[in-house]
Amino acid sequence: MKVTSTGILNGLIDDKYGKYGEKHNENGVPTYSLPFKITNAPANTISYAIVLEDKDAFPVSGGFSWIHWTAANIIKTEIFENESKTATDFIQGLNSWTSMQGGNQSPELSSFYGGMAPPNAPHVYELHVYALDTLLELDNGFLMNILYKKMDGHILAQYTLKGEYRN
Repeated sequence: MKVTSTGILNGLIDDKYGKYGEKHNENGVPTYSLPFKITNAPANTISYAIVLEDKDAFPVSGGFSWIHWTAANIIKTEIFENESKTATDFIQGLNSWTSMQGGNQSPELSSFYGGMAPPNAPHVYELHVYALDTLLELDNGFLMNILYKKMDGHILAQYTLKGEYRN
């Protein structure tokens, strides 16, 4: 399985998908989601799940990896830019903007893509994509740990696409 994104060129994430972009919610959180395309998935794939993670946030977040986007029950192989705000054909979980460090943003606003905003240095972001042999029993606003519990035993393949976003 392979995952590519037109939003990541030469290892760099385009400004429009983070704090230097033009799309933000009322709390100033970037909302213009990164596009990606999945190829060469196992033939018996039923759905995909994703986690967009920033491990470089650990020292500045108070000790945890920052989760920018979680989604599940994706049944297509291409997600277009800004589709997080318009999609009705997959479900999305909470991102870290709902945490104390993220300003306690409401779950309603945090159940979408919450883009890159590294405060201290350029950060590397990892888009983990999982090919699954099932649809998952989850509701919008699910927690990442529940996603991983539901995926357990159902992962056929996984791929991590990395890109750096400037501070």
